[in-house]
Amino acid sequence: MSTAISVIKVRDILLVTMPPDPDDSTIAALQERVLAAMERHGSAALILDIAEVDTLDSFFARTVAETAQMVTLMGGRTIIVGMQPAVAITATQMGLTLGEIETALNVDRALDAAAMPAPQKHRKVRR
Repeated sequence: MSTAISVIKVRDILLVTMPPDPDDSTIAALQERVLAAMERHGSAALILDIAEVDTLDSFFARTVAETAQMVTLMGGRTIIVGMQPAVAITATQMGLTLGEIETALNVDRALDAAAMPAPQKHRKVRR
């Protein structure tokens, strides 16, 4: 099923839509293809559309988090879009933290966000 992952380049953004019920080989292919495309295109952002995903398991959650961290190390940012309420609940119950991963309701909003500067990290101000 790993052929179900396609990485589409839109300007300097990579767009990936996950299939409804990705198996482990599809999820592993996500990381490989995204990182190869980041290197090839020097993209500024990855938009990962998970709107069709109904369930979240620990392997999928860990792979998405690791891939986002790797994209950050390569100079990009990750925006996850279309998270269904049940997936959000499961992610929270699993203790998944998003770190620097951004979220958006849909691809249109993610494209708008990706076109803007990345949000600044919170910094302590010393007095």
